[in-house]
Amino acid sequence: MTSLTQWKGHAWIALVVRLYLGGVFLAACFHKIAHPGSFAIDVATYQLLPLALVNAVAILLPWTELIAGASLIAGVRVKAASLLVAAMMISFILALVWALHLHLEMSCGCFASKGAAEDPISWRTLLRDGAWLLMSLYVLAVDDRPIGLERLMGKRRDAHA
Repeated sequence: MTSLTQWKGHAWIALVVRLYLGGVFLAACFHKIAHPGSFAIDVATYQLLPLALVNAVAILLPWTELIAGASLIAGVRVKAASLLVAAMMISFILALVWALHLHLEMSCGCFASKGAAEDPISWRTLLRDGAWLLMSLYVLAVDDRPIGLERLMGKRRDAHA
């Protein structure tokens, strides 16, 4: 009997989780890339970073989300991408805990900036981000042979050798 960690079904579940997380991060990055000023206001509202760093984070973070999301969907450098997503989720969760602790009335800035009235942060936001963290850790733990471009390219190299 194979152990639960070696179950062959993990590859397919990890594929679905990987595609879902990749889609989430791609959906999250596009508005931020198109409107960095609006996202900078969201970042500043958390009151965590010195103002001198807000613009750099507002510019770099969406591109990091784009790279991680595209890598997860394509199946390229899946371990690195899922580790990057996990690290981002931990930082997002810490920022949310901070904002909730301060009772800040604000939008999370996760997707399009809708403002606190339409999309306020809440414990549900924190739970959602926690679920995404667990998903990224699952992919990191079980996606040993990703179904995606990286595996396809490896097979092509092996066929030509």
